[in-house]
Amino acid sequence: MPLTKESRDIMLDGILEKSINAPLSRALEFYKNISDDFVGSIEATGVRFAEEYEGLADADRLRARLAKNGARVRNGGASVSVGPLSPACIACTGACVSRTFAITNNCHRDCFFCFNPNQKDFAYYCENDFPWREQLEDLAKETSSPKCIALSGGEPMLRPKETIDFFRYAKELFSNVHLRIYTSGDLLDEDGLRGLRDAGLDEIRFSIKQGDSEGLLSKVLAIVEHAVSIIPTVMVEMPVIPGSKEYMQDLLLRLSDIGIDGMNLLEFTYPLWNWTIFDQLGLTLKNPPFEVIYNYSYAGSIPVEGSELLCLDLMLWAQDKGLPMSLHYCSLENKHRAQMRNMNEPFAEANECYALDYEDFFLKTIQVYGRDRIPTKEALAERGCRSFIDDEESDCTSFHPKWLNDAALVVTPDGERVCPCVSWNIAVPGEESSLKFRELKVLKACDAPAIMLCDQTAELDKAEGHL
Repeated sequence: MPLTKESRDIMLDGILEKSINAPLSRALEFYKNISDDFVGSIEATGVRFAEEYEGLADADRLRARLAKNGARVRNGGASVSVGPLSPACIACTGACVSRTFAITNNCHRDCFFCFNPNQKDFAYYCENDFPWREQLEDLAKETSSPKCIALSGGEPMLRPKETIDFFRYAKELFSNVHLRIYTSGDLLDEDGLRGLRDAGLDEIRFSIKQGDSEGLLSKVLAIVEHAVSIIPTVMVEMPVIPGSKEYMQDLLLRLSDIGIDGMNLLEFTYPLWNWTIFDQLGLTLKNPPFEVIYNYSYAGSIPVEGSELLCLDLMLWAQDKGLPMSLHYCSLENKHRAQMRNMNEPFAEANECYALDYEDFFLKTIQVYGRDRIPTKEALAERGCRSFIDDEESDCTSFHPKWLNDAALVVTPDGERVCPCVSWNIAVPGEESSLKFRELKVLKACDAPAIMLCDQTAELDKAEGHL
């Protein structure tokens, strides 16, 4: 478990005061300040954050209970599933061979938590269609083919003819691809469902909005029931709002009676606009919002405190009830990890001092600072380590994570144990095949999660026949 803010501050103050290892202290403080400044900049807009690591211990306990009951914990706990996962979910952060398209950004619903307006060129693609034909053709020219293709938006069924054309063309270009659609469902009927099926659709994901009238909800659930007899795989996917436990339990029971294949419980997020409604609901944001501060591409949203706990609690409740459908908790962190994998996995072996961590898909290196550098290099060299990166400006030496345990045993000439740190990085390809590593975080190794150097998630996926 990470240190609390109070404990961390005490630790840092102690290090600085004693000046035991000033370069190490500066590095730790630098990245702590980045996280604090990010939270502070959001708070300045009037948004409220929870206490640091408020629900972390409880979430870990729920994950452990679910795992004990047979749940599958993937990607460092960012994904938890009970029952079979959709091929699309496997592909998203497993094989990372899923691509999502849109026809339009327009939508007839008005969800206060929608993050689509944060997307680049959002307004333009409300007025103009996405060039989806050209995008599919460009994808077909790539050396590797996707396993899954999705159509989202906006609401695809605002453009039913184009939606049918999209799936027909996608199936023509990629005969073995798994095709899915995201829709609110209220614009569909049986003829529309059969049209989607005949165009090659494999999976439909209904987005049900909390707060809809019972009349509208019943209408959507009737369409979901029709879909079960028409579309090969029927899913419901929706964010889980803290405080909605009874509503969600009732919905899960109704969906179970209908016979859907599974439900994705999404971590609820704040899209950086319209905070008034979130505040009226008494919500706060997760603190820290991300394990690593970065400008993630997933439409600029921040997780809401308590959503993760409710998702995991609902999964345990569903297990106790014996509900037959599959359940999957997909955190915002899980979506970020899909991005990180796409960015960093091609460079997993690009540098002998870095390794891809298959838990969070950042490129990791181990660092020692100041007085720890020489004794560590000497000790590791005796054990066979030949690759080091020396950064004189930061007074730092880096080496491959496989040497972490050896480094942790090194003692300085004055009898002090060295303090190895974990460095989180992303690959930044440059011109003419040049490659740089951009550092995003440094943490003492004793406070950092374990580094996974083999792809256990992929190994399990293969063993279960998913890949």
